[in-house]
Amino acid sequence: MPQTIVEKIAQSHLAEGPKRPLRTGDFVSIRPHRVMTHDNTSAVMSKFKGIGAKKIHDPKQLVCALDHDIQNQDEANQKKYRSIEAFAKEHGVDFYPAGSGIGHQIMVERGYVVPGSFVVASDSHSNMYGALGAIGTPIVRTDAAAVWATGEFWWQIPRSLQVVLEGKLPAGATGKDVIITLCGLYNHDEVLNSAVEFSGPGVASLSMDARFSISNMSTEWGPLVGWFPVDEVTSHYLKGVLERLKSIGVARFSETEINGWVNNPPRPDDGASYAARIVLNLSEVTSHVSGPDTVQVMASLAEIEKKKVAIQKAYLISCVNSRVEDLDAAARVLKGNKIAPGVKFYLAAASKWVQEEAERRGIWQTLLDAGAKPLPSGCGPCIGLGTGLLEPGEVGISATNRNFKGRMGSRDAQCYLASPEVVAASAVAGYIRGPQEMNDREPARNYTEFPSTAAAEKVEILPGFPQQVRGRVVFMPQDNVNTDAIYGKDYTYRDDMTPEMMAKVVMENYDPQFASRTQKGDVIVSGFNFGTGSSREQAVTCLKAKGIPMVIAASFSQTYLRNAYNNGFLCVEVPELVKRLREQFASGIAAKEKTIIPGDDVDIDFTSGLIHWRGKDFAFPALGSVPQSLVIAQGVENLVAKRLGLAP
Repeated sequence: MPQTIVEKIAQSHLAEGPKRPLRTGDFVSIRPHRVMTHDNTSAVMSKFKGIGAKKIHDPKQLVCALDHDIQNQDEANQKKYRSIEAFAKEHGVDFYPAGSGIGHQIMVERGYVVPGSFVVASDSHSNMYGALGAIGTPIVRTDAAAVWATGEFWWQIPRSLQVVLEGKLPAGATGKDVIITLCGLYNHDEVLNSAVEFSGPGVASLSMDARFSISNMSTEWGPLVGWFPVDEVTSHYLKGVLERLKSIGVARFSETEINGWVNNPPRPDDGASYAARIVLNLSEVTSHVSGPDTVQVMASLAEIEKKKVAIQKAYLISCVNSRVEDLDAAARVLKGNKIAPGVKFYLAAASKWVQEEAERRGIWQTLLDAGAKPLPSGCGPCIGLGTGLLEPGEVGISATNRNFKGRMGSRDAQCYLASPEVVAASAVAGYIRGPQEMNDREPARNYTEFPSTAAAEKVEILPGFPQQVRGRVVFMPQDNVNTDAIYGKDYTYRDDMTPEMMAKVVMENYDPQFASRTQKGDVIVSGFNFGTGSSREQAVTCLKAKGIPMVIAASFSQTYLRNAYNNGFLCVEVPELVKRLREQFASGIAAKEKTIIPGDDVDIDFTSGLIHWRGKDFAFPALGSVPQSLVIAQGVENLVAKRLGLAP
């Protein structure tokens, strides 16, 4: 059976899963090549110790890099940093102290990511590793602790989409403009929780730094993976990494291996099955700006220049756009110019090595001469920490990857995203503008969706896992039911909430009558992207407290899905069933009924991967030994403890 690149790389890192070629929807256990944690290493340490684990399964898998709150000199933060460093030293784990750089940049520039590898991090921008032909994808802290203890974590293989790049970027357009354009053109969850394979003749024209930018910010677009093919651009970059590592006496791969990756690169099979295809002609891409306060809205630079949107702060920082190519592009705009009065321009290199190279080339000094305010290599204001945050009423233009309201400071401020060149030009002008005139156009949408249905499959049921679930249908027709709707923020941080109390406030912010109308054993069926929003685990555990045995949805937020199975709670995706329910209860949906309870039951047969409702069968991806084991153990921490011999 032909496989996508994600299916093939997952197959090569498979620890447990189906005894056949992997396909979309399969639950598997993966043994990743590397796992990176940053400041949240301390939280993972707590999870690790809470399981009862004493020893790291494979210290070579781990990388710890302090990068988030590095400007914070408070004793509490410094104590946390010291404890992380001591833990890494005790267990022989590679450790990078504050000031070394952003963890994702360290992963690529220090040779931890190689083509065809499967690399994870407890941070959402792990997608960036896909630029080197690897699978890069985020995991949550519990998963990271599981990898530390056992070398493995569970994963469900996402659907794959092709993004075919044609043509070549015109002068003035950048990799950042490519991903801003994709976020703005395809902003209705077309790629949500998917794996995106970039392909086509246009790929060869993109530099490695441009590919890093696109893969990194694919996170904001919605995919779990943003993969690029391996070519001569990849080879050139890896040879540079090899030389830098040799200079410090470190060997992680050889030139022979680089040549092997280029001559026999990881690639999808001909005839592999995709959920959709997007075609983007790079020659039609022009400079665009995201925002304010969302990546789903974009405006051409030519359009926004006319409005002369005044700014007070500009940022050239973060893991998406602070590499040498980015700094050089900004320096060329700033050379001989000064930052406008009333504007503060903050600067931080993606890593210490990047800053040293920029200094060697004279780039760094050019930026400082223009009036840039340097910050240490790290995250900082990108995540609302340290110096330079947006104050109430201010407007910022940033080369970062996120402009969510309040992320970079006050919720009463506004933030736009753009390329380094546009950020630099705006800092000089005092309003949003570019370094040169560009056409006012945007590429046309070119999106083709392909039909796909899950194939029913017989599976062996492990002792302790239900062969069937039967329950009354509780239909929540809305898409994007978020975690605050499921379990409100007023209860999230209360330690006195018993399971009985949690059951009484289930879905309170979605439908105040939900708890009183539903009963133990009911099966929730909902729309697309169920469980979006914050990562609060109570949005899972409150349903367990209510006696809900499972949720069926058209699709889930990946974080919610991970939290669900990490707590031993069943979730399955069956979009065809949701479509059928919407057809049956269209009048109720039109009347905006929040919760529809028709009174009949739905039957879920896990032995065959079929759901039976009103005379029709609907298939879902088979739940094999990996998800069954999680449910039987009532969560990943119990399962890991059991496998370590720490629990009965």
